[in-house]
Amino acid sequence: MKKRPSLLIEPRLRITCGRRMAFGPGKATLLEQIDKTGSIAEAAKAMAMSYMRAWTLVKSMNRSFLKPLVETVRGGRKRGGAKLTLAGRQTLRLYREMESRTLRASKASQQKLARLLLK
Repeated sequence: MKKRPSLLIEPRLRITCGRRMAFGPGKATLLEQIDKTGSIAEAAKAMAMSYMRAWTLVKSMNRSFLKPLVETVRGGRKRGGAKLTLAGRQTLRLYREMESRTLRASKASQQKLARLLLK
């Protein structure tokens, strides 16, 4: 008997400003990791991402919002670091709230769609 593949229907919210991607699931996870570790380098490592990619995403987020989402202090692990600003915390909270509401609102449609998928 063949094992049925697991089914995951996951809406992914992306916020764009013009043609620029301002915020999405990867950036949300990066903010969570920066908040957890206090470091862009450690956040990147936790996500198996290069430091340069993480730094580029942070700069992109900070340019996309009226106020920066991440505040950095130069100086390496002992003297430097990174932390979320109030705007960063608000953005992350609102984004996760939107995700949660989207999942709840689409649950019936997801169940109907799941029944149409090959099992």
